[in-house]
Amino acid sequence: MALIAGLHAWEALDSRGTPTVGCAVTLEDGCEGEATVPSGASTGSHEAHERRDGGERYGGKGVRDAVEAVRTEIGPELVGRDALDQEAIDAALRALDGSPALSRLGANAVLAASVACALAAARSRGLPLWRALCPDHPLLPLPMANVISGGAHAGGILDVQDFLVVPVGARTFAEAIEWASRVRAATAAALRARGHDVSLVADEGGLAAALPSNRTALDILLEGIERSGLEPGGEAAIAVDVAATQLLADGMYVLASESRGLRAVELVDELTSWVGDYPVVSIEDALGEDDDAGWRCASERLAGRIQLLGDDLFVTSPDRLHAGIRDGLANAVLVKPNQVGTLSDARRVVEIAREAGYATVLSARSGETEDSWLADLAVGWRTGQIKVGSTTRSERTAKWNRLLRIESEQPDAVFAGGAALAPLGRS
Repeated sequence: MALIAGLHAWEALDSRGTPTVGCAVTLEDGCEGEATVPSGASTGSHEAHERRDGGERYGGKGVRDAVEAVRTEIGPELVGRDALDQEAIDAALRALDGSPALSRLGANAVLAASVACALAAARSRGLPLWRALCPDHPLLPLPMANVISGGAHAGGILDVQDFLVVPVGARTFAEAIEWASRVRAATAAALRARGHDVSLVADEGGLAAALPSNRTALDILLEGIERSGLEPGGEAAIAVDVAATQLLADGMYVLASESRGLRAVELVDELTSWVGDYPVVSIEDALGEDDDAGWRCASERLAGRIQLLGDDLFVTSPDRLHAGIRDGLANAVLVKPNQVGTLSDARRVVEIAREAGYATVLSARSGETEDSWLADLAVGWRTGQIKVGSTTRSERTAKWNRLLRIESEQPDAVFAGGAALAPLGRS
């Protein structure tokens, strides 16, 4: 057993300078786990609820009340419990909150305690977190790295939120990250050649440029892949995060930068043309979070060709994922622990997806912290893919660097590579 002796919490800052919850869990054997949790800008309405203070501090986004909840309610509830039993810890946190969306204590408070307990338990066993989660050989995930940004991550400078490189032909994680970095640099050079200021960087480290259309971003990213010396599609492919929920207005998907609105079927037509014209292997949030009819259309036309990834659609919810699988929506799920609030629930989503043949992509948020535990989750849960932002900014590189270290230390490590993408078996 590894009994919990105490919890401490504080108000920390994420990568956007927005308050978030930090938590340290101390065990009776003296081991400690510490976690600070992220927050998103492009958030789905079905996500677990963060607790914010309101008022004048930090524009109402302070988290002193969530911190106090850790100190006065979560701490007393967890002291004396065995940190090695993560499911019991998380069940106790859910029961203590008592609301479906963790709105009473706050998902930010609950997740900080959940992750800190897991880290403390691993240290008590003398293991890295990934090894404590999975005694099998480590599986290094295929990275998706942000190259060009728009949407909520770049002040709406483009409608589509992210254009990413996926190093599908890489043989190791280290090679994959080098290729991603090479493509980002070459894409910056392509933008510079067109007269754009490449010093502008979005929330996740991607390049932010006012382009005439979303398709232009695909053209420039493709040029970046070619400039990098990599083979488009065979070695470096493209992923797109549409974040379509953010585009919805009065039942239409509004591409404001292009002064046009699209019905769901027209948006699917647009995305299908992108898949035909560019080496696009993954599209995330192709339709809005509650547009089931649109998702069915997209799934019928695209799920057999590319990875169709649900983020706002599933929000790391076991119930919503079960419903999507039943209805044949998408073929992959984005997993963000702070969308659901506990590690046990997030891991359950990975398990449900695996049982259904859906691919899994572990993801950071746009408001991240310098913590690296997300990288350990990707390896320990064997998600096969990870998406944490670009190859710049330390809150992003903290995760890449952790994975680089795991690969360097583990001779039995296996790199998932392009085979991790849905449709499964892609090489």
